[in-house]
Amino acid sequence: MEGKLKAEKEEEDTFYSPERIEEKDEINGCNDDDEEKRKLGHLRATLEKQDPACKEIDDPTLRRFLRARDLDVEKASTMFIKYLTWRRSFVPNGSISLSEIKNHMGQNKMFMQGTDKKGRPIAVFFGGRHIATTGGTDELKRAVVFVLDKLCSRTSDGQEKFTVIADLKGYGYANSDVRGCIAALSTLQDYYPERLGKLFFIHVPYIFSTLWKIVYPFIDKNTKKKVIFIENKRLHTTLLEEINESQLPEIYRGKLQLVPIQDA
Repeated sequence: MEGKLKAEKEEEDTFYSPERIEEKDEINGCNDDDEEKRKLGHLRATLEKQDPACKEIDDPTLRRFLRARDLDVEKASTMFIKYLTWRRSFVPNGSISLSEIKNHMGQNKMFMQGTDKKGRPIAVFFGGRHIATTGGTDELKRAVVFVLDKLCSRTSDGQEKFTVIADLKGYGYANSDVRGCIAALSTLQDYYPERLGKLFFIHVPYIFSTLWKIVYPFIDKNTKKKVIFIENKRLHTTLLEEINESQLPEIYRGKLQLVPIQDA
């Protein structure tokens, strides 16, 4: 009996539902108080000593890294230098070209359209179209960077985050990609901090729970708060709480047609 209750508690901790998630302003949100300003200045001074090129980095970017490390300047500095090193190595030309990710773009699985009620651009990912064996992990990482850069380019002043709908209809063993999922998660958390607004999982099959339990320990506490699993019976209602009908894709009873992310 005790083992059963423990298993149920673990399941509850792993899967979030709209009723259990409360969106809060992180200090972590838009709280631009004196302490944050002071630490932002300290972070800038620290980084510019390490790398003069950091003088060109704007305050909103540095603020995201600072908030991701709970205003710990030393940790934020380490995180940002790691990002800078990665960006120069992984994206030496400043952007990922479609020729570098043709296998993943060919799967027709990633779309972008509209904004949610907070003005965050929306991406839709069809997990049932992802073929784990195509392109390899390196190409997948490049595809993730292409997508994240595209989303970030659509954010506006005062709204730096985006929303993702992960539609797992048709998801099966062939789509299960633990290594790719962890790689995508690491890219998001390590190099695009404080960019994810919400991640909705919809049409979730039971088989996905196996992958999720493997991936879950790799998700940091801030990201976990932004993940929401929506039951099929509450799908339309829950999406409308976050997205106006005029901005919702037609396949979810909205008004907008889906646009492949490379064409958006």
